[in-house]
Amino acid sequence: MMNGLQRRDNLMDSMLNWFDDNFYSDTITNGSMKTDISENDHGYEVKIDMPGFDKKDLHLNYDRNVLTVTGHREADSDVKDDQGNLLHSERRYGQFSRQYRLPDVNQKQISAKYDAGVLTITLPKLTTEDQTNTRIEIQ
Repeated sequence: MMNGLQRRDNLMDSMLNWFDDNFYSDTITNGSMKTDISENDHGYEVKIDMPGFDKKDLHLNYDRNVLTVTGHREADSDVKDDQGNLLHSERRYGQFSRQYRLPDVNQKQISAKYDAGVLTITLPKLTTEDQTNTRIEIQ
């Protein structure tokens, strides 16, 4: 099901993820958004591990065959010493964004849910009835 353009896009995503992982470790980047994408004849299912997020801080958009996931997480930690200084922190916070190229999606049928730290996005594919052929008159 994968054509040459999709392979190229996957290679580009891998290179960009490597760049983000190695040069932007202080913010939430593509490398920290662990994602599984499955595809069948009816559509795609995208699962992203996002523990500790509030769903009001997550935003989804689908435009021109690209699903974009954006949002932010505020820094909040109760691990402090007597002066209120943070003793140790490994949790990531800040702005994040990631894009996934998923063609032929019925935009009106996309759904998403956030449960137990996992964002699940269901993107049904266009059916033959959805893909109408329109004759365009040249003026």
